Amino acid sequence: MDDKHFRNSGILLHISSLPGKEAIGTLGNEAYEFVDFLAKTKQSVWQILPLGHTGFGNSPYSSFSAFAGNPFLISLEKLGFDIKSLKLKFTSNKVDFEYVKNYKMSALIKLAKEFINTEITKDFMNFEHENNYWLHDYALFISIKQFYRCKSFSEFDRNIVIRENETIKNLEEKFNKEILINKVIQYFFFTQWKELKEYANSKSIEIFGDLPLYVAGDSADLWSKKENFYVDENLKPVEIAGVPPDYFSLTGQLWGNPVYNWNYLEKNDFNWWNKRLEHNLKLFDILRLDHFRGLVEYWAVKNESEDAKTGEWKKVPYEKFFEKIHGIFPDAKIIAEDLGFITEDVVKLRKKYKFPGMKILQFAFESGAKNGFLPHNYSYNYVAYSGTHDNDTIRGWFDKLNKKEKKYVKSFIFKNSKNVSESLIRLLWSSVAKTVIIPIQDLLNFGSETRMNIPGTNGNNWSWRLKPGIISEGKINFLINITEIYGRVKSE
Repeated sequence: MDDKHFRNSGILLHISSLPGKEAIGTLGNEAYEFVDFLAKTKQSVWQILPLGHTGFGNSPYSSFSAFAGNPFLISLEKLGFDIKSLKLKFTSNKVDFEYVKNYKMSALIKLAKEFINTEITKDFMNFEHENNYWLHDYALFISIKQFYRCKSFSEFDRNIVIRENETIKNLEEKFNKEILINKVIQYFFFTQWKELKEYANSKSIEIFGDLPLYVAGDSADLWSKKENFYVDENLKPVEIAGVPPDYFSLTGQLWGNPVYNWNYLEKNDFNWWNKRLEHNLKLFDILRLDHFRGLVEYWAVKNESEDAKTGEWKKVPYEKFFEKIHGIFPDAKIIAEDLGFITEDVVKLRKKYKFPGMKILQFAFESGAKNGFLPHNYSYNYVAYSGTHDNDTIRGWFDKLNKKEKKYVKSFIFKNSKNVSESLIRLLWSSVAKTVIIPIQDLLNFGSETRMNIPGTNGNNWSWRLKPGIISEGKINFLINITEIYGRVKSE
């Protein structure tokens, strides 16, 4: 089958949501077992959320570094640690992030010290050299945060905040051991990730990663490379990012991230972005650019604003930016997250570089037969979803519809079907979209209690976890069946 007509399918499940022996999903055996499940059900894509070292709110979209991996996803067992000795107590369907942080960092620090004392390897030294662009600054940043009991870097002494030369030199000497420990922990993460990705690829599974548009205000990136961001002399953002009122929020979403200094980035040949893309394209086979519109124009809100209603769109030098990255990464598999209100210049840019866009089935039943999210209106170059991590599950969404809305949805599915989730998944699989993906919750017909995230809230997000042994043979056979019937099996 030539690439022009190839269609495939996959599952969205973040690493933290995997089942397993620890209080959080890891890069251990449970990840390999999930790859085996994907291969068995003839899927060819595993989509995950960002892998960064999570900070405030435990969101994968707000991390301490745009480059570093999340230490909490490291498998202690794969490092030879006896996790039984920890006598872990946790619920199997929710991640208690504070609990994880407390036991995991102490265990990882212990393992890193043992590694340093007994087996610093050439492989580690190569890793340190290859990642020097970000690794040292990140390790120093985390070491200082650990000293300050995880306070935001804005609460550090001012000389640290502004990176006064003598102060930074003294800190590097003071935290020499801690810096090395944090580098080793990153080495553990990326070693385990590389092994997992190689295993997935050996099973013809591509890893689909996600690149947040912005970095967190409390991040090593802002602290060490402030020139890339629109901040004042104290590294306080002058303007912050968000989106105006939309489907998810009547007051818009005020993300709070510092916006980029695109004038500087352009003068510097977009070097920071080039490094970031290079790093992520090594980690993933496919890369989604989150909030794609923000790379054409972005919503800028004055700092201290109470919501995102008052802001303005500002232009990005996007033509030069994409010309540059396309020249460096001509064969990159990039997906454009083009949801929300999209302008014509965004559409033209996506089409120029043939980036697949996104379709969300839950948005399809609001405005009649011409709705662009209805599967009969798709064209080939799209990744179509039942919903993403920001949506309710199909079952949860459907249960909240009124009688008229439910009747309209049911008009698109088999009359004798009792499982709306399966019927809509089948409808999605039958579309012409190149790739279709569902969250594992939708395959399992789970309700709203398993939703991953509610945008604009800081409640119980990101914590849902899959219970072991929950995927029945019936669900496996259903997935195999629709993947074969609708021609989404990857050809050998």
